[in-house]
Amino acid sequence: MAVPTRPLDKLAAGLAFLFGLATILGALGSQYIGGLYPCELCLEQRLAYYIGLPILLGILVLWNRLPLALWFALMAIVTAIFAWGTFMGTYHAGVEWGFWPGPTACTGIGESFSFDQLNNMTPVIGCDVVQFRFLGLSLAGYNALISLGIVALLIAAMMFQARRRG
Repeated sequence: MAVPTRPLDKLAAGLAFLFGLATILGALGSQYIGGLYPCELCLEQRLAYYIGLPILLGILVLWNRLPLALWFALMAIVTAIFAWGTFMGTYHAGVEWGFWPGPTACTGIGESFSFDQLNNMTPVIGCDVVQFRFLGLSLAGYNALISLGIVALLIAAMMFQARRRG
């Protein structure tokens, strides 16, 4: 008697969602519980999760009810969003390592400074400042690797789906 197996396409997409959810919750936890203040590039990297995860959740909820062409289109969109997130994480890690300059809005000395700006008590973190490293990688570096893993899982899900339908 054959043991029923779960479709690998949905498993890969579900894992991508869980990794993404754990990553954004970890980022928010490090900010609100751990006291690590995000820089401008950190906040921009989170956009991939804020946009991509709800779309992926919708795909997972409507898995068997979506027309196949729409399913592939939505999966391609989510994959592109996380590919952009991979680029942003890599770019930010490169700025932190000094491989290339970061945006002038969050690196360097800026254009001008006024003592009136001292009233703003929100900490400003430069995009080239690493607040935390683990095993030599910053959080931006880990985000790049995790986003790349999510992209790989999403591509695998699309390949499994095409193989199953083809």
